[in-house]
Amino acid sequence: MKTSINGINLITSNEGLVLHPYLDIAGVPTIGYGTTYYPNGKRVTMKDHSITKIQAVQYLQSALSSFESDVNHYVRTTINQNQFDALIDFAYNEGSGHLKSSTLLQKVNVNPNDQSISHEFLKWVYADGKVSTDLTKRRIQDSNLYLKK
Repeated sequence: MKTSINGINLITSNEGLVLHPYLDIAGVPTIGYGTTYYPNGKRVTMKDHSITKIQAVQYLQSALSSFESDVNHYVRTTINQNQFDALIDFAYNEGSGHLKSSTLLQKVNVNPNDQSISHEFLKWVYADGKVSTDLTKRRIQDSNLYLKK
């Protein structure tokens, strides 16, 4: 599966667009639409140059390709587009490794229509050990999209 325009809009609206390096909520150097690694695998640093919007879109597309591959590999059940997009947003924000080792993924692989999956998203709302309002909002959006028919 590939990320739909709804999934891309979810990611870009939550990430926002910043054309110069900045520290994200967890203190990680970031640029563009939440990019922490460039397509060549190099980590973003605070010393990097500003980028253009076109570059930001290219970096997002490159990252999405990797996350789509991961989610397609990790999910062993049939899911719908909304479920896929929600998992992509989660992986984009938290990282594929966190998705791979999560109870969220375990439940998706047992029964992707299990209503308790919505609660699994809400376990991922912490930044530096504190509940983040922004992450709570994002996880609610992920959960709502995942459950949407």
